[in-house]
Amino acid sequence: MNLRDLVYGLYARRVEGRLDHAQVPKHIGVILDGNRRWAKASGGTPEQGHKAGADKIQELLGWCAETDVEVVTLWMLSTDNLNRPEEQLVPLLGIIENAVRALAADGRWRVHHVGTMDLLPARTQSVLKEAQEATRDNTGILVNVAVGYGGRQEIADAVRSLLLEHADRGTSFEELAEIVDVEHISEHLYTRGQPDPDLVIRTSGEQRLSGFMLWQSAHSEYYFCEVHWPAFRKVDFLRALRDYAARHRRYGT
Repeated sequence: MNLRDLVYGLYARRVEGRLDHAQVPKHIGVILDGNRRWAKASGGTPEQGHKAGADKIQELLGWCAETDVEVVTLWMLSTDNLNRPEEQLVPLLGIIENAVRALAADGRWRVHHVGTMDLLPARTQSVLKEAQEATRDNTGILVNVAVGYGGRQEIADAVRSLLLEHADRGTSFEELAEIVDVEHISEHLYTRGQPDPDLVIRTSGEQRLSGFMLWQSAHSEYYFCEVHWPAFRKVDFLRALRDYAARHRRYGT
């Protein structure tokens, strides 16, 4: 361990010691950004960057478990990412599949896919379904893996699901227009039944949501971190929690 690591370790313990667990967000969304830029700065390949980013996930979940976080949503692949050239997309999907398998094999987390399953290759679909089934009865953190996820797509899928449900019931469009409200749509989101994210973290210095959980994040707090995702440290995570705890959430009032 070098001097820098020692200093960061001491600082992390100091921040953690002052953290009020009663003020910790229950649901954290994380936009895992900066894998390729980290790899480029390190002289590595994009694939190495994605692999390093996947390896960071277990560390993050360990930190979340230590601080009583209950739900974590990880944006691993967007619908836009599916348009990447095949020579980029195939290795990335393989890394994501291995990461999901590792989450399921850990034994602590309950894995849940959020995204449009039909947009993904059959092998990726199988990995996601198997992970969900294998971890169904786990009692640890609920880990939403957002793969093939887009915020606008989610809302469109929710509305489509709502319309089909009421069509099956024989509800007319006029009757549906009379009763539909925010809660009706919420009941058809990928995260139905879950609390909305209290805090959304984005790494790599970009200060935008890029469509992440557009519906659910209406009252979320945001934390933008300069470091690229593979370099994200426990002290960065604790700073995000400290920043969140210092804010006064108004929920529009």
